[in-house]
Amino acid sequence: MKILSIKSFLILIIFSSCNDKVELVEQSSLEHEVKKVIDYEGIIWSLEFLDEDNIIFSDKKGKIFIYNESKLTEIQGVPEIYLNKQGGLMDIELHPRYEENKTIYLSYAKEIGEEGGNTAIASAILEDNKLKNIKDIFVARHNSKKGYHWGSRIQFDDSEFLYFTIGDRGSRDINPQDLYRDAGKVFRIHDDGSIPDDNPYVNKIGVNPAIYSYGHRNPQGIFKHPETNQIWTNEHGPRGGDEINIVKKAKNYGWPTISYGINYDSTIFTEITHAPEMEQPLYYWVPSIAPSCFEYLDSNIYDGWDGSLLAGSLSFGYLERLTLDIFGKVNYREKIANDIGRVRDVKVSPDGYIYIAVENEGIFKIIPKV
Repeated sequence: MKILSIKSFLILIIFSSCNDKVELVEQSSLEHEVKKVIDYEGIIWSLEFLDEDNIIFSDKKGKIFIYNESKLTEIQGVPEIYLNKQGGLMDIELHPRYEENKTIYLSYAKEIGEEGGNTAIASAILEDNKLKNIKDIFVARHNSKKGYHWGSRIQFDDSEFLYFTIGDRGSRDINPQDLYRDAGKVFRIHDDGSIPDDNPYVNKIGVNPAIYSYGHRNPQGIFKHPETNQIWTNEHGPRGGDEINIVKKAKNYGWPTISYGINYDSTIFTEITHAPEMEQPLYYWVPSIAPSCFEYLDSNIYDGWDGSLLAGSLSFGYLERLTLDIFGKVNYREKIANDIGRVRDVKVSPDGYIYIAVENEGIFKIIPKV
């Protein structure tokens, strides 16, 4: 019994050290200006840079705009949106060879008959301020009238595989752990919607062959790490237990069997934080910050910030900067643009500046003070 106690104690130490709490620094280490670039009333769900001079962004209600300095142009040909609570027009992603093919990708809530709706991924050619040849290249199965947890972030990797997320759609105890249901998963497809031969479930009858990983609650942030080509996500958790994960093939990220959070009403849905064959997050937030977006800062514009992780907070209204130690663990957190409002997206511009989209405010540029 004594030996067992020692082993249990050592295991507890190991698990605790993997998830050491990192206190949030209230004021950034670098003086900076937060400059409003676009004044916009509405929920800008996603922004991207077409080039150094043109920003494209989506409005959740179903509109897309291009901004060039002081001119705002609405894009025509946007697909019909199923506007249902958290669902609407969501992410925008450019094809890696956008300059050649002018192809963009959208995630949106698609209404499907009387069954409700689901997350869809569409491709289109952006030409003359209009979306042309628009087509759905993926539509999730098992539709729902629930308006929650659509996921919907999109990211290409260096091999031009297209990854995207779908949340559990508000059916926590049904979808995420069931490989035969699409919700609560990260998917991987080719740019035309076809399935890569080395996806983990291509030969499993009844399972969507686009599924790459499972056991997710609602991943709303995603980026490709420029050094490793790995796909990183942050996941909007329950009350406590927001997560950072590195997406790996066929891995189970545990939701809701394991979690560091509780229900919003303070009741407990699981007391388990670890289980065999379930992945641990690289980091988890307690209390939750409600992460909405995720970006890797590959820029020398900001002294000492290169290599940081950037995550928007919906609940506390700021942009969070995190750093990692040599072992890949989060060792520092600080607030940027404190009290700016609900940060819905963050992107680094081609010239290395941080831009954030804030709900019902617009788009802001973070400028370091000299």
